[in-house]
Amino acid sequence: QVQLVESGGGLVQAGDSLRLSCTASTRTFSRYTMGWFRQAPGKEREFVAAITWGTDRTTYYADSVKGRFTISRDNAKNTVYLQMNSLKPDDTGDYYCASRSSYDSTWGSWGQGTQVTVSS
Repeated sequence: QVQLVESGGGLVQAGDSLRLSCTASTRTFSRYTMGWFRQAPGKEREFVAAITWGTDRTTYYADSVKGRFTISRDNAKNTVYLQMNSLKPDDTGDYYCASRSSYDSTWGSWGQGTQVTVSS
């Protein structure tokens, strides 16, 4: 199982930016699709963004964050990033990093989460 550690959360004002990082403890990081999810208070966890493994690095985004968030990865650092711009109060929540191996259809490992609070 891959160990994932998120960082970069905090308290910001609406319109500000934050960059989340997630570092994985695996030598085969490049073979994992990586994703970000979030859970707002009182709500279910929801998909935010994902980036595939391999050279394609195809990205996917929830409609609510398209044009504002950017997911990227640095395989040399075993790290995936989530650049969040133009933050809104609705973006408030705990943000989780997840990994999915190239031969798996489910998200196999999850981080502990990092909290993001956006004040209006």
